[in-house]
Amino acid sequence: MTDSTRDCPCGSGRSLDDCCGRFIRGDRRPETAEALMRSRYTAFTLGDAHYLRATWHPDTRPASLEAPPGLQWLGLEIVRTEGGGEGDDQGIVEFVARSRSGGRAQRLHEVGRFLREQGRWYYVDGEILPDSRW
Repeated sequence: MTDSTRDCPCGSGRSLDDCCGRFIRGDRRPETAEALMRSRYTAFTLGDAHYLRATWHPDTRPASLEAPPGLQWLGLEIVRTEGGGEGDDQGIVEFVARSRSGGRAQRLHEVGRFLREQGRWYYVDGEILPDSRW
């Protein structure tokens, strides 16, 4: 299945090509913090460390990104957003990302913080909530 017909992993119901693929390829920039969050989740599912590093704020970006071997991403749920719109410079996106590793189900429940600088959204950091199983 090509990107033009494959469902986007972010759960939008759109094709990867029409949704997060255009951001990951560099055709467009996400216009909202939620769109950036969705595209980052999709980049995690695709193993695209370059996109993840490029969209992580330079002040908090880790030196390297490596997913555990065998990690399978299963779904993303956006719980809520605060700010992060086209006219904002800050935003909060609370989300739950489900995965499986070594046959064990995992759940990352995070409140992520985003900033827009010079027209570009960045993931800054997040608070992992206690109901996460990681």
